[in-house]
Amino acid sequence: MAGELVAGVDLGGTKILTVLADRAGQVLARVKVSTHARRGQDYVIDTIVESVHETMRMSGAPAGKISAVGVGAPGPLDPDRGLVFFAPNLGWKNVPLGTIMSERLKLPVYLDNDANLAALGEHVYGAGRDADHMIYITVSTGVGGGLIMDGRVYHGAGGGAGEIGHVTVAPDGPVCNCGNAGCLEAVSSGTAIALRARALVDDGRGAGILAAAGGDAEQVSARSVSVAAVAGDAEAVVILRDAGRYLGIAVAGVINLLNPSAVVLGGGCIQSTAALWDAMLTEVHRRTLESSLAAVRVVRGSLGGDAGALGAVALALERT
Repeated sequence: MAGELVAGVDLGGTKILTVLADRAGQVLARVKVSTHARRGQDYVIDTIVESVHETMRMSGAPAGKISAVGVGAPGPLDPDRGLVFFAPNLGWKNVPLGTIMSERLKLPVYLDNDANLAALGEHVYGAGRDADHMIYITVSTGVGGGLIMDGRVYHGAGGGAGEIGHVTVAPDGPVCNCGNAGCLEAVSSGTAIALRARALVDDGRGAGILAAAGGDAEQVSARSVSVAAVAGDAEAVVILRDAGRYLGIAVAGVINLLNPSAVVLGGGCIQSTAALWDAMLTEVHRRTLESSLAAVRVVRGSLGGDAGALGAVALALERT
């Protein structure tokens, strides 16, 4: 039967993951390639289009079997017009990605924010399957989020709902890339963890963290901190606990505000070590209203790096 397959694309600043799936959401083919954003907009879009074609070749599916394509893109965007307003990691401004891809592929193309689609992926296929009211938070290089309300992605008045990374949790904290001080992203992201660790090393401390980075201060990262913490390094544990504590403050706040049945957390920092996770849970239990806490599950995501692409699949299936 024609139109029984859909493609889902997760477009990131460093990689593009494309999957081809059937109407049950079963992945039939997947392609992961580097974005090479510095090569320009046309190159990146060519790469996306080619990745869709490649999944079709891998699966042996003829073009007529593909009914639609879902795309998760970074930055604020207009899902109705398929327009990416601003994607700093790509160097894009006002790019009509949906229209361009639809013309190139001769298929309907549906666009949404990458964090929103990761939320949708976990809701439809992952750890939030039974939760019609769900908060998704990803903690990796930055901190992002998506909201599922009444079983659907909630976009807000201007499409910007879910930006938990820019909730203030430390008013006197470090300046965030957005220009405000003390955002969650500025104190709990992988970037923030790495910056704090490098400051320790530059100050002549953090020997365990430096060792985990192979003795090269330039290579100190959130992963170095995690490795050092697992090895029992006290300074690394403190850094991760502090990041987890701020994350827990934010999570408790949104639970109290929205009363969800699940909070699903993903991203590399969430998977790294127990120190951050345990500190986050402690803060959630300390700060969440009893009635809201009784109604919510706080869990790790189950889809890993596939959440965004599977959310794009779910979007395409939902719209066709």
